[in-house]
Amino acid sequence: MRALVVDHSAAGRLALGTVPDPVPGPDEALVKIAAISLNYGELPKSDDAAEGTVPGWDAAGVVERAAANGRGPQPGDRVVTWGLNAGWAELRAVPVGELAVLPAAVTFADAAALPVAGLTALRALRTAGVRPGQRVAITGASGGVGRFAVQLAHLAGAEVYALVGSPARGAGLAALGADHVLTGAEGIDTPVDVVLDNVGGSLLAELLGHIAPDGKVISIGATSGEPTPIQPYQLVLNRLTLVGIQAGGDTGADLGHLVRLLAEGRLQPSVDRVDSWEQAGKTALALLDREIRGKAVLTVT
Repeated sequence: MRALVVDHSAAGRLALGTVPDPVPGPDEALVKIAAISLNYGELPKSDDAAEGTVPGWDAAGVVERAAANGRGPQPGDRVVTWGLNAGWAELRAVPVGELAVLPAAVTFADAAALPVAGLTALRALRTAGVRPGQRVAITGASGGVGRFAVQLAHLAGAEVYALVGSPARGAGLAALGADHVLTGAEGIDTPVDVVLDNVGGSLLAELLGHIAPDGKVISIGATSGEPTPIQPYQLVLNRLTLVGIQAGGDTGADLGHLVRLLAEGRLQPSVDRVDSWEQAGKTALALLDREIRGKAVLTVT
């Protein structure tokens, strides 16, 4: 089968190649993939990525063969899938607990945008225990995780502070549910209860001074690449909790919840770019260069 493989000589270190078909285990469905999405964290950014391997966390398509043990969706069912690798291929073997069936109203492109970014935002808010009336600050709010987090925090009844790198990157966030769109922590005039941090660095350190007593910081990523100069007293004085999370594993129920929100029009996929997977390298470079707001999706042709 064809797949996107790590190729250090290609643009974005990604190229189409040929690899063996996957062999599903007894609790795995075989899915013919129609669309995939790219996430910053999975892109091969250095020579450490093994040549010839198939990356890929997010993919959507049609079940070609049901799991041998009889569990899960049946052939012909449209599904969205999550996994730690091997999603960027024509076929994917997926444990039945890591997928959700798609309603007819949800396209493959929109569904492919959901798994990692949507699950991360959903589980970060759940970890923080966000309640109606709380104030939630989200850094990197124009990215894939950030745009889902803005929407889900709004749906949870929170007052949302969306922090972005520039006014241009904040375009459209108010329509998704952001009450305040800011380019720095200095714009926060009332202490927030929760910070969902995708950026790290000096911004996170500054935000610690804008969090209410007993507030929570959920660390999702550190895309700034900067050291984060946190002094212990910043956490101690206001009894702040700092928690790091990764969203993955046993995702089926949460994927199903996100899919329903999409089908009901209560969640937008925020797909900024759709290309053929033949353009994977170019699209990967655009994502790394912060040229994409929201999600980048590739169709498998």
